Amino acid sequence: MKEKAWNIPQPPVIPRELLQAGCTPLLAAVLAARGILTQAEARAYLAAEPPSREDVPPLPGMDATVARLRQARDRGETVAVYGDYDVDGITATCLLADCLTRYGIHTLTYIPDRLEEGYGVNAGAIRRLREQGAGLIVTVDCGITAIAETEYARSLGVDMIVTDHHECQAELPAAVAVVDPKRPDLAGPDRDLAGVGVAFKLACALTGDGEAMLDRYADLVAVGTIADVMPLTGENRRIVRRGLDMLRTSPRPGLAALMELSGVNLARLGANAVGFTLAPRINAAGRLGRVEDAAALVMESDPDRAMVLAESLCEMNRQRQALEAEIWDQAVDMLAGFPRGKPIVLARSGWHQGVIGIVASRLTEAYQAPAVMISLDGDKGKGSCRSWGGFNLFDALAACGEHLESFGGHALAAGLNIRAGDVDNFRQALWDYYEAHPPLGEESLDPDVLVTDPALLSMECVASLESMEPCGNGNPRPLLCMTDALLTMVTPIGGGRHVRLQLEKAGQRYDCVWFSKTAAELGAAPGDRVDAAFFPQISEYRGRRSVQLMMTGLRRTDLAALCARILAGGGIGDHRLSRTELAGLWRSLDGRCPCQTHLSRLGSLDSRLRPAEIALGLRVFTELGLANVSLRDDQVQIMLVAWQSKTDLDRSPTWRQQNG
Repeated sequence: MKEKAWNIPQPPVIPRELLQAGCTPLLAAVLAARGILTQAEARAYLAAEPPSREDVPPLPGMDATVARLRQARDRGETVAVYGDYDVDGITATCLLADCLTRYGIHTLTYIPDRLEEGYGVNAGAIRRLREQGAGLIVTVDCGITAIAETEYARSLGVDMIVTDHHECQAELPAAVAVVDPKRPDLAGPDRDLAGVGVAFKLACALTGDGEAMLDRYADLVAVGTIADVMPLTGENRRIVRRGLDMLRTSPRPGLAALMELSGVNLARLGANAVGFTLAPRINAAGRLGRVEDAAALVMESDPDRAMVLAESLCEMNRQRQALEAEIWDQAVDMLAGFPRGKPIVLARSGWHQGVIGIVASRLTEAYQAPAVMISLDGDKGKGSCRSWGGFNLFDALAACGEHLESFGGHALAAGLNIRAGDVDNFRQALWDYYEAHPPLGEESLDPDVLVTDPALLSMECVASLESMEPCGNGNPRPLLCMTDALLTMVTPIGGGRHVRLQLEKAGQRYDCVWFSKTAAELGAAPGDRVDAAFFPQISEYRGRRSVQLMMTGLRRTDLAALCARILAGGGIGDHRLSRTELAGLWRSLDGRCPCQTHLSRLGSLDSRLRPAEIALGLRVFTELGLANVSLRDDQVQIMLVAWQSKTDLDRSPTWRQQNG
C-alpha cells in the first residue's frame, strides 16, 4: 500500500496580534498557518459569521415549489416526501415531512430499500404512493436524474418537485420545479449544500421564518451535512455550529439515546463525533435494509422507545463492521493481481451492497487511487465509487457510460449499475480515461503546525482548538506534527484492531492512540526515531483529564535525508543546539578531524547529540568559517579550521534562526 507524501511545515510563526486578541499560542499558530493573521479575521472566523443575507440569492425553482405546496395545502392534497437511505437523505426526509405536517399538509414519507430498490426514484414507488393518495411527490437528496420517472408520475396524475444537491446532467426532469444548488444557472455561496440543507432552505421559504426553522431543525441539518462531508464553511458552518449546540444541550430523544449508547461526551461533542460515531450507526440501518428504524429514531419523541431503536442501530452497526472486515480482506487479496497506479475496479458475487461503499473509501486511502466496488447478483451488478486526488468521478462515469446501465452522484462519490459481462470493458475504459485525465496530484499529509515547543501541547492550548469547530470538509481539524521523536511503546488495544503508542521528544512523553491501525501496520517499532502527525485532544478518563494525540500518520525518520537537508541549507525544523552543546560538539570533533563518515553514522561523532543536531552544529561551524564541510554521495567530509574564543555566534544565520 502506498504511503502519502509528507509536507512538514517550518517552525510556527505566531502573530503577536492574535495573542493580544486572546488566542493561545497553538490556536494563533494554526490560524496563522491558514492565513488568518489579524484580530478582525480571527473574530469573524471563530464566530462562524454567515454571509450577508443580501449575498445569498434564492435557489432557482424555490418560488414555484412554495406556490405548489401552498396549493396542496389549500386543496387538502396528500404530499409524499421521497428521500434516500443515507444520513443526509434520512435527516432531509424527516425535516421536510415534519415541516409540511406542521404547515397543515397531509404528508407521507418514502425512503427506498437500499438492497431491493437501490438509489433514487423508481416507478414502483411512485405507483404505490399514488395508490396511497399522493398527488404531489417532493424528492429530497435525490431525483435530479429521474427524467423518465417524472414522466411516469405525470402519466399517473402525480406532480413532482425535485430537490437535490447532486450534479445535474444536461437534461433536467420536467417537474413542477427543480431545486438543486448544482444547477448551472446558480452562482453564489450556496452551491455546496447537503440534501438536508436544501430541504432546510425549502422549510425556510415555505414558512418565511428562517430563525424559527433554525431553532427547530439545526440539529438535523448539522448531522446530515457532516455525514455527507459537505464543506463546513459559510452558511453551512453557521448552521452546523448551531446544530451541534442543540445536540449538546437539548437533543431529540432518539439522538440522545444514540449518543448515550455510543459513549459520546456531550460536553465535548464536535463534528468529528457526529461523522465517526453517530453517522455510521444511522447509516447502518440503511445499509442493512432497515432504513425505517433510522428514520423512526430521528423523530421518536418517547425516550424509552428511542432507547430500543438506538440499541437496534448499534447492533446493526456491529454487523456492518463484521461485513466490512470480510469484504476488505477479500478486496486486498484480489488487488494482488492488478497493476498499481490505476483506478481500482473490483467485482464479486455476494458482496453486501450496503457495505461496499465503505470499503471503497478505505481502498482509496490505502492505495491512493479511485475505487469502484461492484456487488454482482447473477448478470447484474451495483457499484459504489469513491474518488481520490481530485479526480472527477462523475465526469469519468459519463465518459465510460457506454459500459454502464446507469450512474449518478457527484465528483467525489457515485453509484452505478452495470452488467457483469461489461465489468472488464468498463475497467479498461476507466483506466484509459484516468490516464488521459489524471488527478490533480498525489494526496499528501499537510500538517498545519510543526510542534517545536512542548508548551504548544499544554492542556490550555489543546482545549483552545475547540473554538475552531465545526471542523470537517473545507475547515479541517488542526493537524499537527513532530519530527525525530522516539517511539517508546506500542500496545495493541481493542482486540488488536487499534494501537496505543507513546512518544518521547525533548524530555516530554506523549500518549497516543491510532484507531483502525494494527501494530503490524505501523512500519515502526519501539526504539525507532519517528515523525508523527496527529490531532491533539483532551481525554477524560475516570475524572482525569490529559492531552492525547490521535494519530493519523507515522513514519521512521529518515535520519540520513534529514542530516543531508540540514547540511545543504534546508529547513532545520525543530532541532536546536545550546551554546554549551555547540562547544561540546567542537571538543568531540577536535582531534578527530579531518575525517569522513557516512550520513547514517553521523551520530557517532558525538553520542550526546542526535544526528540532526550534529548536522546543525556543522552548518553553524561552516557559516562561522570554523570548518569546511562537504557532502558527496552520502559521505560527509569535515575539516576544522580553528576555534576562536571570541567567536560571535550571531554571525551565523542558522544560529540566529534557531534562537528566533
